[in-house]
Amino acid sequence: MHDTDIRRTYRVLICDLVGLRPGPDGRPDCSEVRRHVEEAGCTFHDGDAIVGADCGGGGIHFVYRPDLNTAEDFAAEAYDGLYDAVIAAATVVPADTVFPEGGVRIGAGTGNMQSRSWGGGSGRGGAAPLMNTPGINSRATAQMVMKAILRFLPDLPFDLLHERTVSGRFDTGRDLKDFPTGKLEGRLIAVLGYGNIGREVARLADAFGMRPVIYARERHRRWIEAEGFRYAATPVEASAGADIVSVHLGLGAADATTGRFANAGLVGEAIFDAVRPGATLVNFDRGELVDAAALDTAMGDGRIRFAAIDADIFSDAATGAVSGPLAPYLPLVERHAGRLLLLPHAVADTDHPSRVAGAKQAVDQILEAIRFRRVGNLKGDLPDGYTAVPGRAIHGIGGVSAGTLAGVAEDADVVRELADTAGRLHDFWTRHAAAADAKERQALCAAMGDGVMLDINRQAALRGALGLHGPFTGKPRD
Repeated sequence: MHDTDIRRTYRVLICDLVGLRPGPDGRPDCSEVRRHVEEAGCTFHDGDAIVGADCGGGGIHFVYRPDLNTAEDFAAEAYDGLYDAVIAAATVVPADTVFPEGGVRIGAGTGNMQSRSWGGGSGRGGAAPLMNTPGINSRATAQMVMKAILRFLPDLPFDLLHERTVSGRFDTGRDLKDFPTGKLEGRLIAVLGYGNIGREVARLADAFGMRPVIYARERHRRWIEAEGFRYAATPVEASAGADIVSVHLGLGAADATTGRFANAGLVGEAIFDAVRPGATLVNFDRGELVDAAALDTAMGDGRIRFAAIDADIFSDAATGAVSGPLAPYLPLVERHAGRLLLLPHAVADTDHPSRVAGAKQAVDQILEAIRFRRVGNLKGDLPDGYTAVPGRAIHGIGGVSAGTLAGVAEDADVVRELADTAGRLHDFWTRHAAAADAKERQALCAAMGDGVMLDINRQAALRGALGLHGPFTGKPRD
């Protein structure tokens, strides 16, 4: 522990599920994270049996309260001074709550982490550190984006065809003409944002033969283009002629006066005017990013044919009143029946292994901050008295660190294969460039082509297995 705090009692609130599969008692199973906490020398309290105020006797206590669904519930449980830190996933941590030792969001975006202790969702200006666990659920979210796209495109009604087939009301020769479709290959998809999720979506879309165009900040351009994707300087430019728009921007910073997030409503009329008529919109980021009224208009006039939105929604247990970022979309459902899919912020948070891994990492980061004043995966400003350390990386997600490259060098067989294949390819391309004419180049390709393509494929497979693709971060990997 830092200074003389070894005898102090620390309380850490866990306000979201840390396991999703049912356990022996039928409840979502938190046992993996419980063991992780106990192996770290700490105590895990199930919220059904104990409240935070009852923790005592020194040490670090994790209090599990995944049932705090409303701001009122949260404020009643986490009033000032009761908890030292918090771990959350989708639950909104209200601005007026205090966590002097910091907070961790399980996942990437931190817009729901609004406590004034770290200056709100941007993590700027507070006295406590705000952290996240980037990459944990990136693949799960990207796969759900593809699931949404495939729900709409190609527009082949599986359920109807199945029903007609089994009831004997379909003739392949006569009836297939009534169900024309168009494959995904060749379609242009605008990916707005080049974080871990946006990049995974682009890679999956590319695997389907689609043409990703990526909007991101200028500093990402060389890496986007190095991966074979088109770069766009603005969201509207990326969306020009797009068949699909997939949103992965994050809310951005909140205005200190109005509380409005910088990217709120960014996906609106200008983007809907730019897309190819009849486009599909997928927003599995934050509900506020899309202007719901503009989407209503665009779906009404055909600019947007299909839309899928995944965002938080809350229902008051006493009154049934509905609130949250998904609420503005509810009136649109009847007007655009069968074309608008609404999900309750489920796509990033229903993968059990991802949630467990993220929760364990969040526990480790909180312990590191409390015990040693070291902060990994920092969001925003580093408060006084803390040291920033490299964040943990997920294999194959995000950039490539110096530590990843150094780790490859430790395997002599891998290094030898990379060097040998690179040497043979260098020899081929050097000879190809020096060939006198097209006839000599053709002869060279015929003689060496089989070996060249084997080496190209070996290199690609090996780079994928080693996680050697994407931007270089320069930061060591834990």
